[in-house]
Amino acid sequence: MNPLDLRFRQIHLDFHTSEAIPNIGADFDPEEFAATLEKARVNSITCFARCHHGWIYYDTQRFPERRHPHLNRNLLKEQIEACHARNIRVPIYVTIQWDHYTASHHPEWLALNADGSIQGTRPYEAGFYRELCVNSPYLDFIKAQVKEILEMFPVDGFFFDIVRPLDDSSRWSRAGMEAEGLDPADGNARKAYGLKVINNFKRELSAFVREIKPEATIFYNAGHVGPRHRPVADSYSHWELESLPSGGWGYLHFPVSARYARTLGLECLGMTGKFHTTWGDFHSFKNSAALQFECYQMLAMNAKCSIGDQLLPSGKIDPTTYELIGSVYRRVEQKEPWCREARPLTEIGVFTPEAFYGEGVTGRVPTATMGATRMLQEGGHQFDVIDPEADFSAYKVLILPDHIPVSPSFAAKLEAYLNHGGALLASYEAGLNEQQSEFALKALGVRLTGETTLDAEGRPARGRYYAKHDFTDYLRPRGDIGRGLAETEYAMYMKELAVAAEPGAETLVDVIASYFDRSYKHFCSHNQTPSSSRASGPGIVRNGQTIYFAHPIFSQYAQTAPLWVKKLFLNALEMLLPEPLVRHRGPSSLLVTLNEQAAEKRQVLHLLHYIPERRGLQFDTIEDVLPVYDIPLSVKVPGAVQAVTCVPQQEGLNFQQANGRVDFTLPKLEGHQMIAIQLA
Repeated sequence: MNPLDLRFRQIHLDFHTSEAIPNIGADFDPEEFAATLEKARVNSITCFARCHHGWIYYDTQRFPERRHPHLNRNLLKEQIEACHARNIRVPIYVTIQWDHYTASHHPEWLALNADGSIQGTRPYEAGFYRELCVNSPYLDFIKAQVKEILEMFPVDGFFFDIVRPLDDSSRWSRAGMEAEGLDPADGNARKAYGLKVINNFKRELSAFVREIKPEATIFYNAGHVGPRHRPVADSYSHWELESLPSGGWGYLHFPVSARYARTLGLECLGMTGKFHTTWGDFHSFKNSAALQFECYQMLAMNAKCSIGDQLLPSGKIDPTTYELIGSVYRRVEQKEPWCREARPLTEIGVFTPEAFYGEGVTGRVPTATMGATRMLQEGGHQFDVIDPEADFSAYKVLILPDHIPVSPSFAAKLEAYLNHGGALLASYEAGLNEQQSEFALKALGVRLTGETTLDAEGRPARGRYYAKHDFTDYLRPRGDIGRGLAETEYAMYMKELAVAAEPGAETLVDVIASYFDRSYKHFCSHNQTPSSSRASGPGIVRNGQTIYFAHPIFSQYAQTAPLWVKKLFLNALEMLLPEPLVRHRGPSSLLVTLNEQAAEKRQVLHLLHYIPERRGLQFDTIEDVLPVYDIPLSVKVPGAVQAVTCVPQQEGLNFQQANGRVDFTLPKLEGHQMIAIQLA
C-alpha cells in the first residue's frame, strides 16, 4: 500500500443542502450507505463537514448556530464509522471561499471588486457564489472548525474547496497591500497580492493540519491545476484534477491538466462526475460509455479515479447511480495491477502559455495548448505539458506553441538544452523576447522583419486572427515536410509572423501571398482572396535541430483543425524525432499512452477508442463504443522482450523485435485495452 494511501476508486459526495428543505438525513442508513459503496467497489469517499450553504453536518460543539437547522443526526460521524468498518477511506470536505451563511452574517469579510461591489452572487440572485477573504478574520473561524474536526473524528484527509487567488479591493487586502508598500489601485499589483494571499493561506492551513494530523491528505480545489500551483506544491499531499467534460471543462481539459500536474512530483487523482451536465444535476446520469472513457483515461495518464455525486437531502443513497459507477469501478479494479506505481514514458515537452500569461488570461486550457494536445494525441506521441522550471533533459523535443515569450534566462536554458543534443519546434511569436522586438532564441534561425500582433496594452494579441479570413495566405509544401500532401497551395487562416531566414537556415516551405488582404477597398468572393502564386517569405524554417513555423499552427488547429496543418506539424516532428516511443496505424481518434512499471520490469501500453460527439448544443458526450480491428503497433523498448500480453485478459500476442522496437498487432480494441510488454 502506498504510504499516501491515495486510492483508485473514489467518490466525491457533494451535499450542498438548503435550509428550506426539511428532514435532512432522515432516510440515511449507515449500513445501506456503506454496503452500496462496497458493492460498487468504491474504496474512498469524500463526505461533508460544511457545505457552500454554510451548514455543518455533524454535532458541532463550537458552532451550533451553523449546524443545518433540519439535521437531527450526527451525519458525518455515521458516514465515517460505516465506511471505516468496510475499509473505505473518508476524506472530509470543507468549503472555503463560498459560504452563504458566512457571507450573510459577515458581509465585512466579502471580497470586493475595484468599484466597491461584492464579488459573485448579487443580493437578489440565486446562488452562494460570493467570494470570502481568507486574509480577514474568517481565517480564524476556518482554523477553529478544522481543529474541531480533527479533535472529533479520525480524519483521513481534507478536501478544501474553492481556494483561489482573488483580485480583491476589500479593506483587508487594501490594508495588507499598503503595509507592503503596494498600490491597491494597481490592478496587476492586486492580482499578484491575491496570489500571495492564497498561497500563504495554504501554507498556514497545511502546517496547522499537519501539526495535529501529519498523515492527513490535503488538497485545495480551484477547478484547475496549473503552473501557479508549483510554488506551493508542498502544501498539498496530492493533486485532484476536477474536470467534468460536460460541466464546462470539455474533453481537452483533463489530458492537459494531467500532463502538467504529473510533472510536479505528487500523485494525481482525476475527478469527473456521474451527472449528465455538471454539479448539482440531480436525478441525471452520465452515459456509461462516457464514464468509462473518463475513468480509463485517468488510468492511462497515471491518475487514480474520482467520480462526483450528490447525496439527496434525505440522506438516502441512490442505487441506480452506484450501479452505473460500479459497472466502471469493477473494471477499474481489474486494471489496477497494471496501473499501480506506474510512471509515464514521455519524450516531448510542450510549454504552456499559462506559465507566462497566467490562468486568468489564457483560460483553463490555452488555445495553443489545445491545438498542440490534439495534434500530438492524434499522432500517437508521448508528451508532457511543462513550464520553464521543468527538467528539459527529460525530453528529446521541446515545443513552444505560438505565444511563448523567451527571457534571457529561459533562452540560456533552451540553448544549453540544444547544445546537449535536444531538438526544438516553435511557432509564430514563440521565441521572441519579452518586448516582442526580436527573437531571443537565435537557434531558430529566423529574424523578425514585420510587426508583431500586439494589443492595446502592448501584449501579444492572442487570437487576433481567430475565425477571420481577411488576412489569409497559403503554404505550398514540398519534400519531406510535405509528405502526404499535394504540392499545391494550402490555406492558412491565421496570418503568419513576417520573418526572414538567417544565413545557414533552410526554408522548408514558402509562404504564398494572396493577391491582397481583404478589405472594403478590395475583396474577392465570400471569404478570402485566392493565392497569387507569389512567394512572400519563409513559412517553415529548419536550422539544425530546430524547426520554426511562421504561422500560429497550434491555435489554428484548435480553431478549425485543418488536416494539412496537422500533417505539416507531424512531418516536422518526425524530422526531429525519427524514432518515437510509439507508432500505430490505427485511426487518429485512437488515444495511446505508454507507461512503465519499473518494479515489474514492464511497459504498459494503453489504447482508448471513444469518440466525443456534439449531440447537443452545449457540450460533447459519448454514447457508443465503436470497435477497431487489427491495429499495427510499434513500441520502442530498452531491451529484450519476453512477452506481449493483453491485460487483464492475459491473452498473449505474437510479436517481432528488431532495431530496438517491438512490433505487434492488436486484433480488436473495444473501448480500452492495456497491453503489457514484459521485459527480460
